Amino acid sequence: MSQLATITPRKGPMVIRSEGTRPNAWVYVDITGIDVGTYVQNAKKSVAENIRLPAGYNIVWSGQYEYMQRAEQRLMYVIPMTLFIIFVIIYLNTRSVTKVAIVFLAVPFSLVGTFWFLYFLGYNLSIAVWVGIIALAGLDAETGVVMLLYLDHAYDDWKKKGMMRGLLHLKDAIHHGAVQRVRPKIMTASVIIAGLVPIMWSHGAGADVMKRIAAPMVGGVVTSVMLELAVYPVIYYLWKGWRLKKEARISGIALEN
Repeated sequence: MSQLATITPRKGPMVIRSEGTRPNAWVYVDITGIDVGTYVQNAKKSVAENIRLPAGYNIVWSGQYEYMQRAEQRLMYVIPMTLFIIFVIIYLNTRSVTKVAIVFLAVPFSLVGTFWFLYFLGYNLSIAVWVGIIALAGLDAETGVVMLLYLDHAYDDWKKKGMMRGLLHLKDAIHHGAVQRVRPKIMTASVIIAGLVPIMWSHGAGADVMKRIAAPMVGGVVTSVMLELAVYPVIYYLWKGWRLKKEARISGIALEN
């Protein structure tokens, strides 16, 4: 009720129609300073507390809110399906559930920057924003796979040369693989941001929608780069270190610290 009181909607003309032999009164409201979903939720609460409808009367919230509800129902299927497809593709390439889980860590890494950037720009969650987040998930999976590939390559190289004799050697191998990935990672992120940032200053028809698609990707790529370079090697070290200790116990070999 307080948010409704602080925002003054511009009410349009009231139209009386007949649909399905029932008369309908349409009240048009043009809202500013708040997203449609939040406004309708507050309006529903206010109506429930202050208005008692006579028998046979009902209120239907239509317009943009109705379209948004339909789109949200579709997203309930699209988002899990997208994540499942990404999971299957990565698993078919790695044949390891653990590696897939490590790659999927890139998604929450990027969401940190996404929501901070949306908050900085004052954007609300919308269908366009969710489209940008879905696109960002695929991009994160790609960069995460490449990062994991560099770490695997360094680990296998150390092992083939007989240099993997303890946790210290594992740390050196991971450090070598992660350092090799710094320049390609920064170059990839720079190209992505350079392609998306101009959209944030675009004007004209459809610019508002395109900005909300690009914003999650811009903010997400920044934190994804930093956290993947900082956290991925640590997680990889814990995973491979546990496997080395397990193999050493089975074979009865003492690992070098």
